[in-house]
Amino acid sequence: MLDVTRLRVIDALARLGSVTAAARELHYTQPTVSHHLARLEAETGAQLLQRAGRGVRLTPAGRLLAVRAAEILGRIDAADAELSAHVGLSAGRVRVASFSSVIGSLIPRAVAALTARHPGLQIGLTDTQPPEALEKLRTGEIDLAIIFRYDDTELEPPDVRLHHLLDDPLYLLSTEAGQTLPGLRDATWIAGCDRCRSHLLSMCAAQGFEPRIGYTSDDMVVMQALVAAGLGVTTSPGLALRAHRAAGVVASELPGSRQHIYAATYGEPPDPPATAALLAALGDAAASIGAVPVAVDA
Repeated sequence: MLDVTRLRVIDALARLGSVTAAARELHYTQPTVSHHLARLEAETGAQLLQRAGRGVRLTPAGRLLAVRAAEILGRIDAADAELSAHVGLSAGRVRVASFSSVIGSLIPRAVAALTARHPGLQIGLTDTQPPEALEKLRTGEIDLAIIFRYDDTELEPPDVRLHHLLDDPLYLLSTEAGQTLPGLRDATWIAGCDRCRSHLLSMCAAQGFEPRIGYTSDDMVVMQALVAAGLGVTTSPGLALRAHRAAGVVASELPGSRQHIYAATYGEPPDPPATAALLAALGDAAASIGAVPVAVDA
């Protein structure tokens, strides 16, 4: 029988890359971490570690066990959260992963409303892009992922249930009013994550050109700062503009282009009470924000 404590040790080692960092995160001494790893090797009968200079690295067997350990630990933590939720929302917990524009707009409204009704409810939040959020959802590290997709995005994994929140218009950001996508074929572009970049390439291809990408950033403050400085142009969802609008940035809506925003949960319904309560609060927040248009420039 594998020991859960030792699984936490090899998971920390795999994520952090060193015994020292694993010990720091787990609040153990380095000899204690080394002892747990040695006992794990003895219990499994497999070589899990090999020396690499002054440190250690995982063998293929060690990496395999670390992946399974992450899944097992995620499910244990999820089960603990679900059991806590059955005590009542006063003792529940929801772990959420989302991306920055939702964190800067929807989530504060939803969490504020939810915690006002249920002060004891604990909300954990991780800032990450949709593919990473969905992987965390699959392994049980989180209870709910907020993601975006476009019409041309590949479908999500089959065990993921999507709860539609809103369709967020895309805007063209530049320093001049009246700009259009075809009119910026010679501009320098600022591109973000893989999903956004892929959609940008598709939109530009439909207009007969390939954008010249000069800068890469997922930070909406950085992207707008580059635009405001006249260093490039970019696209932005409306939620990002609601969360931050730099002086000098001109926004023009891109007709027919939308980011579809979903909350994602894993497995069969029903969702645990705390997760269901957050889903309802997110729906309310999305409805209130979506009813107010983003101010655009002529």
